Parts: sequence; structure tokens; C-alpha cells
Amino acid sequence: MKKLWDIIIGSFSGGERDYTSMGVRRAILLLSIPMVLEMGMEATFAIVDAFFVAKLGTASVATVGLTESLLVAVYSIAWGLGIGATAVVARRTGEKDAIGAREAAGQSVLIALVIGSLLALPGLVFAPELLGLMGASGDTIHEGSSYARIMFASNIVIMLLFCINAVFRGKGFASMALWTLGLANLVNIILDPILIFGLGPFPEMGVTGAAVATTIGRTVGVLFQLYHLFRKNGAYALSFPDLRPLWNVVWNILKVSTGSIGQFLIASASWTFLVRIVSESGTDAQAGYTIAVRIIIFTLLPGWGMANAAATLVGQNLGAGQPDRAARSAWLCAHYNMVFMVVVAVIFWLFAPWIVSLFAQNTVADAYAVQALRVICLGYFFYGYGMVLAQAFNGAGDSLTPTLMNVVCFWMIEIPVAYVLAKTLGWGPLGVFASVAIGESALAVLSAVLFQRGKWKTVKV
Repeated sequence: MKKLWDIIIGSFSGGERDYTSMGVRRAILLLSIPMVLEMGMEATFAIVDAFFVAKLGTASVATVGLTESLLVAVYSIAWGLGIGATAVVARRTGEKDAIGAREAAGQSVLIALVIGSLLALPGLVFAPELLGLMGASGDTIHEGSSYARIMFASNIVIMLLFCINAVFRGKGFASMALWTLGLANLVNIILDPILIFGLGPFPEMGVTGAAVATTIGRTVGVLFQLYHLFRKNGAYALSFPDLRPLWNVVWNILKVSTGSIGQFLIASASWTFLVRIVSESGTDAQAGYTIAVRIIIFTLLPGWGMANAAATLVGQNLGAGQPDRAARSAWLCAHYNMVFMVVVAVIFWLFAPWIVSLFAQNTVADAYAVQALRVICLGYFFYGYGMVLAQAFNGAGDSLTPTLMNVVCFWMIEIPVAYVLAKTLGWGPLGVFASVAIGESALAVLSAVLFQRGKWKTVKV
């Protein structure tokens, strides 16, 4: 017990370790504990906003849901760039190439700055039109345009937050990403009620206040990251000359990231289609689905923490010339994550009404949210494996395989099944919920088969 406690405490210290030489289970614990908590912190942004915004009515909740469904594309790009950064940094770290790891860190920041700036402008200008394309009502567009504009304008902050955290994860400094999001969340939790409801001397901003609070919190987190990234005695000790383009490094990161971005865009596009189908059932269905998705994200992101630990271990062990150890690390992470996801599924099935009641809107919207939780969680056993193994491919630098898997499972299975069940057979939103469980389960099975074949072990990064 003392040994386990020492590992838990050690996982928060942030010291540099050689994860390729210690015991595999010890390495998984040291990396996964802060990564799981980090993803939990990222999920807290969504759940805190949903908690306070739910008190403003279904139109405000629908605004947040529709905006988030559009921002999923931005998150996909940020996740994809982060995967490229993690893969390259982890490989250089495994090779004991400190200069190469620092170059990869600097170029990752440069890429995030450029892409984040390019993504911010269109959303800032065309926010009302984008909400309208997603099926928002006139009231939702009127009430939510300011919220959407602020969230879209913060794309540069989102891109930096994700990419710099990925740089720290690749090096094995998972605790730094945890502390970053902990600080950002603290600011958001404090500001959310103050700005939404106008507490004290602050004006009541409604749903727009949620966007302001989230953006300020994330900005504080990015400033914290940059301080440690450029600190002279830090893990990287970057300087501004490190941000000058090194085109061979940029291309290497983008080469891995492009496939990763593709796979997340494919997945996010499928979610956008699903939101569009649900929206045809009315604002209550849309609001209920939004709350359910927020709750689901809250539970999935800790699972992604385990998946990120697998990606780092696969990348570092391949860099150290230990492919079998890389495979064992990924499978162990997948087993642990499956157990976690099954526990969550049981909790959702038994306590969905109570969980949804924390975000109480109205009887109809709450009923949709409960139904979504109970149906989608039926695929959690499989998804526990799928999310880890797909990320293990990315950690190896093989981003093409999970991209193709996403095309098959989401566009060729999930979306057609959702349409047939919801529209053709008349199931409505229930058909959409069922299609998610079916698509994610198919992805897990395909991931396991292809990962076992082992072609990812020969990918060069």
C-alpha cells in the first residue's frame, strides 16, 4: 500500500523519468493518474458551464450545444495537432534526443499560433449564420450570437492550450498539463456565476458570461503554460528563436497531425450530423441531448487520459527500440480503461435520472437526456478498448489507420444507422442514441484486430 501511495504522490511531482526502463505498470500509473485527472479537468469546463447555463432555460442550453457542436471541428484540429506533437516529442524523448524534443516543442507552439489565428476570424464574423445552419431557432440565434462569437474568437487560446499540454505529455511531464487545467478551471468556476448572473458589481451577461468566463480561464492556463515552457531551468527552456520555422520539424509534426486531424474531423462531423437529426425533434430534444453529451464527455475524457498515457508510452518505447514493451503498455492501458468505462456504464444505467436532475430543465428535455445516457452507455465495454488502442496507433505515428477506421465506423455505419433508425423507422432521437453505441462498438472491435497485427511498430517518425 505504501508503494502504491508513493507512486500516486510521485505522479504529481513532474520530475523527469525514464518511462522506457521502469516497470510497465509503474510507468502506466505515473503517467495515467495525472493524465486522467487532466482530462477530468478539461471535462469540468463543459459540465460547469452546462450546470449554470441550464438555469437560464432551454434556448440558452441549445445555444451552448449548437456552438459546441461547431467548435468540435476546432477541438478536432487541436487534438490532432496535439497528437502530432506528442508523437514526435515522445519519439525524440525515447531516443534521448533533448535538442530534437525542444525543437519539436517550439515548432508545435508556432503551428498552434498560426492555425489558431486562421480559425478565429471566420467564426467571429459569421457566428449567427453558423448557428442558423445548425438549425437554431430565431430566439436561439438572437440570444446566442454573442456567446458563439466569443467562443469562436478564443480558437487561438484553445489551440495553444491543447498543443502545449500535448508537448508536456510527450516529454512525460503529465502533471504540468494537470496543473494548467486545474488553474484554468478554478478561474472558470469562480467567474461563471459572477458573469452569468451578475453577482456583486458585475453586469448580468447571461449565456454570454459563460463564454467570457471560459475564455478568461483558458487564457490564464495558457499564460501558465508559456511561463513553464520558456522558464530557463524548465523541461524545455524555450526562447523566442525556437519559434522560428524549422520546416523539416514542422513537416514531421504536420505529417502525423494531418491523419490525426482527419480522424477527429471525421468523428466530429458525424456528431454534427447527429445533432442535426436530433434538432428536427425540437428544442427539448436538442437541449436534452446537449446535457447528455456534456455528462458523457465528463466521463469519457478521463478515459482519454488513459489513452494519452498509452500514446506516450508507445511513442517513447518505440523510440527506445522496444516495440513489444510498447504493445504491452497499450493493452494494459486498454484493460484498465475497460474496467473504468464499465463502472461508469453501470452508474449511468442506475442513476441517470438523478444525474440529469442536477441540470434540471423541464420534464421532456430531462427524459431525452436520461434516455441518451442509458442507451449510449451500452457500448462502453467496447469503447474502453477502442479509445485506447486508436490512440496507441497515433502515439506510434500511424495516424492513417485510425482515420480509415473512423471513416468506416462513423460515416459508413453510425450516420446511416442513425438516419434509418431515427427517420425511416421513426425512432426519433432514440435511433441517434442507439447508433452511437453501435458505431463506437464497431470501432473498438476493428481497432483490436488491426492493432494485434502490429504494422504500427514499423512506422518512422
